Amino acid sequence: MSKNDGKATQGKRQSAHLPRKRFYRARAHSNPLSDSHFPIPISPADVDYSSHYPHFLHSSKNDPDEDDLLPKISFADIGCGFGGLLVKLSPLFPDTLMIGMELRDKVSEYVKERILALRASNPGQYENISVVRTNSMKYLPNYFCKGQLSKIFFLFPDPHFKEKNHRRRVISLQLLDEYAYVMEVGGIIYTITDVEELGDWMKLCLDSHPLFSAILEEEFEADPVVKLLASATEEGQKVARNGGQTFYAVFRRIAPEDPIV
Repeated sequence: MSKNDGKATQGKRQSAHLPRKRFYRARAHSNPLSDSHFPIPISPADVDYSSHYPHFLHSSKNDPDEDDLLPKISFADIGCGFGGLLVKLSPLFPDTLMIGMELRDKVSEYVKERILALRASNPGQYENISVVRTNSMKYLPNYFCKGQLSKIFFLFPDPHFKEKNHRRRVISLQLLDEYAYVMEVGGIIYTITDVEELGDWMKLCLDSHPLFSAILEEEFEADPVVKLLASATEEGQKVARNGGQTFYAVFRRIAPEDPIV
């Protein structure tokens, strides 16, 4: 067997057990204002991540009564879809815990199975990513402590074109209060869309909020994460195939006393 044949066989073996999206298809969007029926933690202390990141569990040597300590999650992908961004970010930040938050049950189940399959096929990899089914527009503070997150992602969110549905948009001045609460000072919020009007809306909201400031152009160009925003997800790949435009808004969480650039 040639070297190329060996690589092809290995590639087939690694992907053989990945879940098939056709069995997990769901509506493109869900109403985030409707009531959903799934468990909601009362506070971040009530969230059990031990089954999400078993590779990162460790016991405390200083406190024998405190077992199974886990590093805190630092990245959150809001409306993670089929998990493309998480999968791309995982090897770039192997020691950083990341969570995808998805409202649609079939889609979140797909991401869960995808991650388990990737872990099984690639021992020691993809241990730092996971997914939870939840409504982040309602329950984000139930999952994260004040100043916990260093990066939050909003990739191709539902534009909710009708004016009466703008309150369903995942970026608004009111929701930015919650995002600012769970983000550390210096953390980055990433947004991208192929809808110009929504791009203008998200940028205006972020520009208008006193706790966010647009990153400088040179930082935008140098950030390796920015390069993934348009290509990591199914939606981004579809936009690229169709030759569509993308509109970014990337902002830093600042302290109240910091000047807004």
